[in-house]
Amino acid sequence: MNKSKRPFTKSKRSFRRRLPPIQSGDRIDYRNMSLISRFISEQGKILSRRVNRVTLKQRRLITIAIKQARILSLLPFLNNQKQFER
Repeated sequence: MNKSKRPFTKSKRSFRRRLPPIQSGDRIDYRNMSLISRFISEQGKILSRRVNRVTLKQRRLITIAIKQARILSLLPFLNNQKQFER
């Protein structure tokens, strides 16, 4: 029997590595609204770690920053305004 053929080999696909959403110079802070707004959905929910591609440490800092911004009314707690189209 020919052992050189392996039936369950992974195909080597080339893929482009995604850039991290948070660079090393970015400060995760409640005042940095341009950074924070990337991590919340249209409804105002905090997006999951898998969707954002951030580390666990970054995720914790983002969550704290979002909650502080909500308390200071820089961000809404909920955004359930219905968009009426005619």
